[in-house]
Amino acid sequence: MLIAGFPAGSFGTNCYVVAPGPGERCVVVDPGQDAVGDLTDLLREHRLRPAAVVLTHGHLDHMWSVTPVCGSHDIPAYIHPADRFMLADPLKGVSPQLAAMVGDVTFTEPDQVRELADGVALGLDSVLGFDLVVDHAPGHTKGSVTFTLPRLDDAGDPDVMFSGDLLFAGSIGRSDLPGGDPAEMNVSLTRVVLPRPDDTVVLPGHGGRTTIGRERASNPFLRGLKSFDSARPGL
Repeated sequence: MLIAGFPAGSFGTNCYVVAPGPGERCVVVDPGQDAVGDLTDLLREHRLRPAAVVLTHGHLDHMWSVTPVCGSHDIPAYIHPADRFMLADPLKGVSPQLAAMVGDVTFTEPDQVRELADGVALGLDSVLGFDLVVDHAPGHTKGSVTFTLPRLDDAGDPDVMFSGDLLFAGSIGRSDLPGGDPAEMNVSLTRVVLPRPDDTVVLPGHGGRTTIGRERASNPFLRGLKSFDSARPGL
């Protein structure tokens, strides 16, 4: 399995590609601000052909480049219906201060948009040779999700979870922006994160990779699940 990525734009949002190997079809996860150039280089390096873009949520630092990426490859974008409105107007999901900083930028939906459902695989296994399983995980936004690449039994590799802004190394996502909810974040961490095997690899929306076991042992927000600090990575 080939998983590669880079931090995009001024927000440092991790954009990932997932493929069975070089020269194959791939999924693009969260193409953020100014992601097109680096993504094009990454696709060329590994000779990858995108089959879909998947979004962990609708914040502009994760979806900024979704329409140009989808348009240039004639592929669909996948997003949870609760966050779909942000594809055309992502400034509705940020603070007024950040909206003013971003300024007059126009966004449009991609031509092809498909909506995600909790607990359901994308249905791309016939195209990709693997699939990603969706878990609805509100709290950061109403439509936040994680994507899990289940372990391959014959390879013995661990699960890989693309956690978006639900879980970071040593922290969790903020819940003070429009659509955020600390109680929902609590439930999502308890339901989506804590039951996973310790060796599950976590690839977050910001910062470096980690594992569920490492976070279970050291992340203060998983130990107590009581305090929610708004000064965290992400928008």
